[in-house]
Amino acid sequence: MKSFSSIWFALILLALLAGLTFWIDRTVQPPQPKRDGSSRHDPDYTVHNFIITKPDRQGNPRYKLAATEMRHYPDDDTTELVQPTFTHYSTHKPAIEVRSERGLISANGENVYFMDNVKVVRAATAQKGELTVLTDYLHVIPEKNMLKTDREVTILQAPRTVVRAKGMELYKNERILKLFGRVRVHYEHPEAPPAPPLTIDQVRQASGKPSPVAAANKGRTKSDASKPSARLRQAGPQGTQPKPMGKPNAKKGTPTKKPSKTRIRRHYEKPAN
Repeated sequence: MKSFSSIWFALILLALLAGLTFWIDRTVQPPQPKRDGSSRHDPDYTVHNFIITKPDRQGNPRYKLAATEMRHYPDDDTTELVQPTFTHYSTHKPAIEVRSERGLISANGENVYFMDNVKVVRAATAQKGELTVLTDYLHVIPEKNMLKTDREVTILQAPRTVVRAKGMELYKNERILKLFGRVRVHYEHPEAPPAPPLTIDQVRQASGKPSPVAAANKGRTKSDASKPSARLRQAGPQGTQPKPMGKPNAKKGTPTKKPSKTRIRRHYEKPAN
C-alpha cells in the first residue's frame, strides 16, 4: 500500500509541475495577432456630416458634436474628426463653441482634443462682449466643463481687449480662467474719449525736428529774445533791420517824406564884353 501511494503522489506532483510550466509559457509568450484586422490601425467605419447631441436629465441639450467626417479605429477605440465643431450649452449662461481643423475622441469618450487653428467663441451677454480664444491645441473634458491648453493662446474680449499667454485653463462651472507663462494684456476702456490731435510743434518734437521759433531762439538768452530789436530781427532775414517809415498822411493814409533842408544854388554865366 505504501508503494502504491508513493506512485500516485509522484504522478500528481508531475502533473502539477507540467500545468505550471504550461501556464508560465503562455504568460511569457506575446498574444497572437488577430486575423480579423482589429490589430491594425485601420478605420472599421467612416461617417460623413454627422451630428451627435447629448441631453441632460431634463431633456435639454447639454452639448453637441458635429464634423464633416468621422473615422473610428478598433485597435485603440479612438475616433478621428475632420473639421469638428463642439458646442456646450448651459442654463442661464452663454454657449461655448469650439472649432478646429482636426479632432480626436478618446476610447471612453471622456476627452476630446482639438488641433490646428482652434477657435473658441463664447457668446456675448448683456454685461460682457463676445469672447474669442485662438490657439493650436485644446483639450476639452465635457463632463467637467473644462477647457485647457499648454500652447500659446490669444484671448480677444470685445470691444478692445487683447490678452496673450503661454497656457490656459477654463473652468466653466466655477467661472474661473487661469493663464500661465508671461501674460500680456492690452486694455482700452470702451467709454474713454478719443485722444486730441497733435499740434505741429508736438509732431516736430516727436520726429526730432525743432520748431521754427525754437530754432530761431537757439543760443539766445531770455532777456535778448524779449527786446524789440531782437523780435524784429527774428521776424526778418538775418543781418537786416526794418527801415523807419515817415508819418502817415492824414488824408491819404500813406507815409510822407520829410522836407529836405538842402539849398539849391543856381550858377549864371556873365555875358562876354
